[in-house]
Amino acid sequence: MKFIKRLLVFSLICIILGVTTIFGFYYYVKPDLPDVATLRDVKLQTPMQVFSRDGKLIAQFGEQRRIPLKLDEMPKELVEAIIATEDSRFYEHFGFDPIGITRAAFAVIATGSASQGASTITQQLARNFFLSNEKKIMRKIKEIFIAVHIEQLLSKDEILELYLNKIYLGYRSYGVGAAAQAYFGKEVKDLTLGEIAMIAGLPKAPSTMNPIYSLERATHRRNVVLQRMLDEKYITQAQYHEARNEVLQSRYHGAEISLNAPYVAEIARAWMIDRYGEDAYTSGMNVYTTVDSKLQKAANRAALDNLLAYDERHGYRGAEKELWKSGQAAWDEEKIRDHLQDEPTYNDLYPAVVVNVEPQSAQVWVKNNGLQTIAWDDMNWARRFITDERQGALPKAASDIMAAGQQIWVRQLHQDDAEQQHWKLSQVPNAQTAFVAMDPENGAVRALVGGFNFVHNKFNRATQSVRQVGSSIKPFIYSAALNKGMTLASLINDAPINQWDQSQGTAWRPKNSPPTYGGPTRLRIGLAQSKNVMAVRVLREVGLDDTRQYLTRFGFELDKLPRSETIALGAGSLTPVKMAQGYSVFANGGYYVEPYYISKVMGPFGEPEYEATPKVVCHQACDQTDMNGISEQDADTQYAPQVISEQNAFLVREMMYSNIWGGGDWREGTGWNGTGWRAQALKRRDIGGKTGTTNDSKDAWYNGFAPGIVATAWVGFDEHSRDLGRSTPNPAIEDDVSGVEAGAKTAQPAWIEFMQQALQGVGEQDKKVPDGISRVRIDRNTGLLTNKLDGSSMFEYFADGTEPEDYVSESSTNSTYTNDENESLF
Repeated sequence: MKFIKRLLVFSLICIILGVTTIFGFYYYVKPDLPDVATLRDVKLQTPMQVFSRDGKLIAQFGEQRRIPLKLDEMPKELVEAIIATEDSRFYEHFGFDPIGITRAAFAVIATGSASQGASTITQQLARNFFLSNEKKIMRKIKEIFIAVHIEQLLSKDEILELYLNKIYLGYRSYGVGAAAQAYFGKEVKDLTLGEIAMIAGLPKAPSTMNPIYSLERATHRRNVVLQRMLDEKYITQAQYHEARNEVLQSRYHGAEISLNAPYVAEIARAWMIDRYGEDAYTSGMNVYTTVDSKLQKAANRAALDNLLAYDERHGYRGAEKELWKSGQAAWDEEKIRDHLQDEPTYNDLYPAVVVNVEPQSAQVWVKNNGLQTIAWDDMNWARRFITDERQGALPKAASDIMAAGQQIWVRQLHQDDAEQQHWKLSQVPNAQTAFVAMDPENGAVRALVGGFNFVHNKFNRATQSVRQVGSSIKPFIYSAALNKGMTLASLINDAPINQWDQSQGTAWRPKNSPPTYGGPTRLRIGLAQSKNVMAVRVLREVGLDDTRQYLTRFGFELDKLPRSETIALGAGSLTPVKMAQGYSVFANGGYYVEPYYISKVMGPFGEPEYEATPKVVCHQACDQTDMNGISEQDADTQYAPQVISEQNAFLVREMMYSNIWGGGDWREGTGWNGTGWRAQALKRRDIGGKTGTTNDSKDAWYNGFAPGIVATAWVGFDEHSRDLGRSTPNPAIEDDVSGVEAGAKTAQPAWIEFMQQALQGVGEQDKKVPDGISRVRIDRNTGLLTNKLDGSSMFEYFADGTEPEDYVSESSTNSTYTNDENESLF
């Protein structure tokens, strides 16, 4: 009895000491314990994602990959696998497992170090949110107290949901949703039992037990998890054997980017950081841009094809690198493969190494595509580049172009028949491009290409590059002339100008390109054929200061418009986006819309954070609006302000239709083409546009419209001093373009290719003539009224009240404008 009494006393003392110790530890660490109530409002660090308006993923920003899921969105087997492996008594304990603690304590006594964790799921959650991973007794004590607090605050299901979304599972993946995507490219609901078990085994050592690092370790760990599930009776023996025999097939799946629009993604990223700060990277917000995936893909393809076509017709600049020379030992496949893995890939351009050259073909090792053959027809374009103005002779053999050991660029030609795809010799272009497509009804940017390749050069030429616009400015000047009282039938003297500049001591002699002159010419023809001297005379009639002020209606900044008559020839400088914005005014009937890129922003669980409210064009009877376009009756409705009349916009569109389709009757001998005639290939009469070429062909433009879309294409060099040059005919290039580079040759092909895709399924629209427009028969030569019905006459549109009053006569010179005193009309 004495022994029992002593034992009881000893036990009581131990209990008192234990409780006292626990309370002592608690009060000792209490000042360092965090407020676990923050878990109630925890915001998991989730990457920001950028989408097209139709839900295609464009980009993902943020170091941590996480796909937050509700507990009921996770498979029951996944939850059971985690519980069986990490904490089988999870629903029974109150935050920590005494048996596990005891086991860990004995391990400390036996080894002298904390070699076993024995942490419950709640303790792991506490560590992940509030503590480090260091294996120290004091950290373990804090972990237990925090876990107890968490159990008092949250339900078991809430704890489990937080844990499954928070836990690190390797390859930047946090949570089971991100792990399923990273390792298998699946949503968790689509995982097999074997894949579920693999993911459930990752918390033990996510960096070394994942199947990408070690398939053997991952398979062994998966089998351990399956055994635990069987022991806990979560699965049957048959399920166990089936899952254990499943062959793990895993590779790294990055964010599933489904639309290539990196310049748009960067615009969205910068916009989000400006609005939400650096927290946007981990906010989990989804940014929906205005970009349309179909139009963006069309713009990507059109801009790249056109730029490479320009580059190739100017000649081949040779190999990128020489890895071994003739007579030296050739590299083996492994060394070539390792070298190419460190080389970049640009869009469709892949780095390749020439391994063998035949008389009319070559074998090349292409990055990620192995050994391929380049046929003669896919390399014979490569005459030597001498200068932007000169190219060498056509090659006669493959050895004239390349040699074994050279690193070159190749591209896979996109064809419908995958079995007949082949590789073509190419090169990274020196020139650059930009392309913008915009909805003229509200300013939504539907497609944007800022350059050849974002990885190659991140400068966005569509929004940041201020370039001289050349003849692209003429529709705006002619709009000012119409506003001043001119008509499409007004005659302007298409004759050389020779004006002495007293201050410079030289004569200014603007010339047409080509330098041909037609004498008195109607305004419609002057714009459609881009007559330079006519544009100068139109400017003089309107007045330089009035014209510059008028152009600000289209959103152009006054300081970008020189106070000089050279503005008529395109000396002003604007970005491609600004040009598309300006042309939208003509396309939508005279309304000013501002380009925008962000449609809406949604929170990580689908809650709305932001929605754009652009000013839209209203073609019907709308509420009265103030000068800013805001409805006086409905403050939520914003209408685009009208900056030119509907009649003015219609008449300018008429001239731009003629830029493509020309006029007259070819059978009657009166037919003529505009500078944009190549777009006739689209076989649509509801399209229009304007070419643009600057002095010395430094910039090439095409701006135009079609139903529901305005698009601008630009090509040029980043170096303003370098011009686009000229090329001589190359019989090896199909549909070769030669001669001096200009808007119609250099930029318009991209616009045409884009429209071929953009207008698929879009029916041709009938011309809508607005009120206030009349149509009368005029004489082609004088623009005066006529009663003749032969080829000398035509119908023309006029704003009401501006129709000619006189009928044609041999001596008529009415409606002729010129500001040149003492200068003959002809």
